[in-house]
Amino acid sequence: MSKLDDLSTTALIRLFIKRENEDKRAEFRTLGRGKWRYTEKQKVYAIGQAKGNGVRAAARILGLSRKTLQRWLRARGVQVKRCPAWVYDWAYWRRKKGEKWERIKARRGY
Repeated sequence: MSKLDDLSTTALIRLFIKRENEDKRAEFRTLGRGKWRYTEKQKVYAIGQAKGNGVRAAARILGLSRKTLQRWLRARGVQVKRCPAWVYDWAYWRRKKGEKWERIKARRGY
């Protein structure tokens, strides 16, 4: 019996996300020469990740300082939002759901 059989769906999803992030970090590191400075290929890869995932998530996934990634973006004139577009949609619908429950509680007198 494997370890995957014992995991819940949430734990399984988190495991896959963790492995995917580790793969991205490993790919980012292989683009470098192993010295102190980052190569141009690493910078381009990190900027691509920031465009897709947002600055904070990309920095966390790649093991970079957020300020370093922001510096690279600023130097190239690339504008990236703090988080991906889906986060704004999620926040909107979460707020709407909360308002709905507040109305229901107010009607019931909670």
